[in-house]
Amino acid sequence: MQIKFSVRSFSFIGVLGIALMLVLFPIENKSLSFSYSAAVVLITLACWSTSVIPPFLAGLIFFALSTIFHLVEPAILFSGFASTAVWLIVAGFVIGGAISSSGLDKRLASIIAPHLTLSYFRLIFGLVLTAMLLGFIMPSSVGRAIVLIPVGMALAERVGFTSGSNGRRGIAVALAIACNMPSFAVLPANIPNMILAGASETLFNIHFSYIEYLLLHFPILGVIKSMLLVGLVLFIFPDKVVSPTNIKEAYSGSIPTFDNKQQRKVALLLVITLLFWVTDSIHGINSAWIGLTTAIILLLPKWGVLEPKAFNSSVDFGTVIFVAAALGLGALVNTSGIGEYMGQVFSHLLPTSSDNTFLNFMSLSLISTFTGLVTTIPGVPTVLSPMATDFSQLTGFSVPAVLMTQVIGFSTVIFPYQVAPLILAMQLSKESLGSLLKVTLSLAIITILFLMPLDYLWWLALGWIN
Repeated sequence: MQIKFSVRSFSFIGVLGIALMLVLFPIENKSLSFSYSAAVVLITLACWSTSVIPPFLAGLIFFALSTIFHLVEPAILFSGFASTAVWLIVAGFVIGGAISSSGLDKRLASIIAPHLTLSYFRLIFGLVLTAMLLGFIMPSSVGRAIVLIPVGMALAERVGFTSGSNGRRGIAVALAIACNMPSFAVLPANIPNMILAGASETLFNIHFSYIEYLLLHFPILGVIKSMLLVGLVLFIFPDKVVSPTNIKEAYSGSIPTFDNKQQRKVALLLVITLLFWVTDSIHGINSAWIGLTTAIILLLPKWGVLEPKAFNSSVDFGTVIFVAAALGLGALVNTSGIGEYMGQVFSHLLPTSSDNTFLNFMSLSLISTFTGLVTTIPGVPTVLSPMATDFSQLTGFSVPAVLMTQVIGFSTVIFPYQVAPLILAMQLSKESLGSLLKVTLSLAIITILFLMPLDYLWWLALGWIN
């Protein structure tokens, strides 16, 4: 433990040194604001990636430094608090709290348990498969986490996995990732996908069909990556469930006697919410406002399930601040010119020859991956899409192919801070982000070394690369 702390602290101090150099020796031909912004971004990312201080505190420091040094207009800096992502997270905490307090999670777990609790492998595999398939009908990864995390935690309790145990952490991590990463391969299922689709249409008049996008990405980034997730969770968090006989004996009659009326009420609201989420392309109401409406109903005096005073205990405001800061950081990267500067630097890192298609493919994918470390995942298509024509000329790839390599990159998540729904999912499970990092980092390495080359072969087979 001491070694980990020393390495983490050394890394953090090293980044602080670089940030200080940027302040003392600004980048030539750039404004002071640019160098100061870069220093603040580095400090914030170092705090989030090393966890030397709590994420929400790092977010507050980011807001303070950005405002004190007038790096960006407050309206832009704090725009994250007006983002639908933040309000969807607030709604998610309330809905998740209602599911747990009413006992609906345990009731659903009792129905699912006989099918999934025969073995630890079957439990993890079944939950990952469920989350992956839910991505086809529910357009929000936060929504998927809201529904599945309470059920997964109830299943963990049902098979004897106590808080902090390998089994409980494994379920939490498997669901957090499965509710998010496989859906990067389904066009309308995640925010970055939609940003990329919108940028492609606006900038280049390029339209990607649902099936075209799915065929290109889902076999590798959806199916194979999900199976790797199952293997990593079983390897990193080994455990075993109690035998089915013991489960029946230990938990017979142990399902709490909650008010059935409350459970029916939460279930009905959840079904209605899911229907509105699934049909958002028809009615046009953002999923955040649907979730917020459900949260309000659940908090109504007398009619609701949660007491209004329970709002403060249901919502983790540290997570809300962290997510708003992550969105504000993306805004600072874009408005300060850091994003454009990164794109220019990356263009010089691309191979000078367009003959080596594999090297070009890997370079484009890695550019997208590492851009996400600075801009967070939703910022990747915003920063890189305008450069698609330049990248196309340098690599010899078509503009659509260049745009699609972004998906490989922004679906490769290295640190949890890059994706807000991952943070929410772990907060709902009440397990540590450190557990999540063990798997995201391992999965990212495997993706870069094996899945990206495999994706290259798949693209060749489909004719996307000549």
